[in-house]
Amino acid sequence: MVGLTLSGCNTNAIYGDDLYNPPVYWGSHVVKPGETLYGIAWRYGRDYRELGDANGMSPPWSIRAGQVLRLDKKGTIRQTAQTSSSPPRQAAPAPRSSVNTRAPTQTRSTQPARTAASAPRRNTDSQAVGNVRWQWPHAGTVIANFSESGKVNKGIDIAGKPGDAVKAAAGGNVVYAGSGLLGYGNLIIVNHNEHYLSAYAHNRKILVREGEDVKAGQVIAELGSSGTDKPVLHFEIRRNGNPVDPAKYLPKR
Repeated sequence: MVGLTLSGCNTNAIYGDDLYNPPVYWGSHVVKPGETLYGIAWRYGRDYRELGDANGMSPPWSIRAGQVLRLDKKGTIRQTAQTSSSPPRQAAPAPRSSVNTRAPTQTRSTQPARTAASAPRRNTDSQAVGNVRWQWPHAGTVIANFSESGKVNKGIDIAGKPGDAVKAAAGGNVVYAGSGLLGYGNLIIVNHNEHYLSAYAHNRKILVREGEDVKAGQVIAELGSSGTDKPVLHFEIRRNGNPVDPAKYLPKR
């Protein structure tokens, strides 16, 4: 199996030197106790539905400890034999709201990556993109922007103090809450609709559970430094499993 590694911030993940090189999907993953399909798909940069379909699965995407998941991107894949008697763990249900299947329409022109830190402001404003109304998860200064090349960052890093409130950027369902993904520390993943997920990493304390519905602006964690060397919130948005620049979704500030 090809060695696969993952880190939350400023990482080459499993993609070599460039995040958007053709992804490496070879090999397989052995499901560990407590893992969900959402978390595994996030680890390997996959859309959870695509990964489930590739393994002959269907909603509610139940997996078992000891099950081997093929990571191949294409081809006819059959679900492997289960090697554990543990009860299957179902992925948390997706939110029940209706979704817009169209890609988000960008109304702002593309701007070069910002080199200066963004000034902090109140994060009560929101804007709708992709049928999701987004708001800032924390009011702190952005100290690292999304980057597709060089020193890759699959999200943005927001400075803060230990214990600061981390808020859900939009309403949805918690599909992962734990510390099993290397480099992310205490991580929360929220499923907003059929296409969008958001992630909140390096928390000091997680305040929600998998399967819990959350509202936009709800406090879901305490900011911390788990998995990194300073207090910071690493925030990501993924569309169909692919990292996208949160600055194009969050309200301008």
